[in-house]
Amino acid sequence: MKPSKNILTIETLAKFERIINLDDNPYDINMMVMPGTLEDKHKNATSIPALRRQFNLLYLLLEGDHDVKLNTDHRRLLPNDLVIVPENMLYASDHIKDCKGYCIHFKTEFIQPLLSGPIGSEFPFLEFDAEHIINITEEESTLIQQAFKDILAEYTRFSHEKDFVLRSYILILLHRIREIYKRNVKKTIQNSSRSDQLTMQFKHLVEKHFADQRNVWAYAKMLNISSRHLSDVVSSSTGRSPLEIIHDILFLEAKALLRSTDKTITEIAHELRFGDQSHFSHFIKKRTGSTPAELRKTL
Repeated sequence: MKPSKNILTIETLAKFERIINLDDNPYDINMMVMPGTLEDKHKNATSIPALRRQFNLLYLLLEGDHDVKLNTDHRRLLPNDLVIVPENMLYASDHIKDCKGYCIHFKTEFIQPLLSGPIGSEFPFLEFDAEHIINITEEESTLIQQAFKDILAEYTRFSHEKDFVLRSYILILLHRIREIYKRNVKKTIQNSSRSDQLTMQFKHLVEKHFADQRNVWAYAKMLNISSRHLSDVVSSSTGRSPLEIIHDILFLEAKALLRSTDKTITEIAHELRFGDQSHFSHFIKKRTGSTPAELRKTL
């Protein structure tokens, strides 16, 4: 799914540290990499509002209470869940408490000199239609933790070769993840039912087309099945109807626009393809009990 061209929620790592992690350290506005532990990064945060980052996020949860909303996917994380958030993916979290683990933000251009092509071509898990949460084994977790520790150690060390070494360590982390990712995704596909695969295809289509297409029958047509079959399959797999999933991502996008832009309610309604402001207001009020303007004040 291409990001809305008018949403630039969190453009810099420094802004993210200041606004989301409530870290008032004087970071360079042009910094390209920020590794850390979840204990440190989440010490002042109990949730993360709907947003887009213009940089990639990778993190490994070892323990704690943490849920994640990634486009149409919403789940509570488990220990040794590896989370991959490509740049510009819509992301949010409602519950963060007592988390332990490792994380890193980095801009693609920082490691581009070591790549032979687009980052998604070399590391498919950074594509929008990939699986972005995988539960890894203790052995795999140990490898990923060591890669994070190497990055953290180099990040805090003074060296004239620091940028090059950091790029190399981040590349090692990405290769470790790619190796693990291939095994886990292959296993997931082999073990998943036809219903699960169909549900995942539907979710990926919604992520790409939700702003322009909200009719369940249109997605059923894209998948060459009937609307009833799609509803039965998705409801059985997720406990939610196809329309609820479409509305979930639409609502998440609306919150991101209300929070991160100065657009009027009418402009946001138009961008999200509502017929007029009243339809948009009804949509928001039905979900929250508040008008868009009232909701904006709470975000």
